[in-house]
Amino acid sequence: MNPEERQLLKETAELVRENHKILKSMRRSARFASFLRFIYWAVILGGVVASYYYIKPYIDPIINGYQSIQENIQTVKDTAGNLPSLPSWLGGKQ
Repeated sequence: MNPEERQLLKETAELVRENHKILKSMRRSARFASFLRFIYWAVILGGVVASYYYIKPYIDPIINGYQSIQENIQTVKDTAGNLPSLPSWLGGKQ
């Protein structure tokens, strides 16, 4: 092996080491970014679940009231359907 080839081999080895350091740094950065992304979504989803449990006691009475109103409206409709027709002296048809 002549000196010129030896010099090229040393330069190539140095470039390979530098490339290896860069790749390790990129891999480390990708892992850290993945970890931060996991933490980010865990905080968001945890916040949603926590806010649901915090707000739930205030929403339940509203939902129950709405359902009660719907039941009352249905009862009125059923009762109106069961009433006999009005007599003629009240303006009803015979």
